[in-house]
Amino acid sequence: MGDVMVQLRVLPESVEVDLGKLKNEITNAIDKLCKINEVKEEEIGFGLSALMFSVIVPDEEGKIDSVENAISSVEGVSQVDTRDVTLI
Repeated sequence: MGDVMVQLRVLPESVEVDLGKLKNEITNAIDKLCKINEVKEEEIGFGLSALMFSVIVPDEEGKIDSVENAISSVEGVSQVDTRDVTLI
């Protein structure tokens, strides 16, 4: 088995959420589950921005779900979407 690169889009609960703080809290929550390759901000519109996480996880059943669940449990996160999964 190899690894997969997963692109996740994380939407905050509101425009008032501090994205820098949210990024740090998410990073701490998923640090043991995967390797974080890159984190970017993406403007959605109307002042709302999302965090785009590129993470590397083992190609095992349930690993992506566990990362998504860990991110969802962070206060200030509204929604987590898997955008892309690529075998590396």
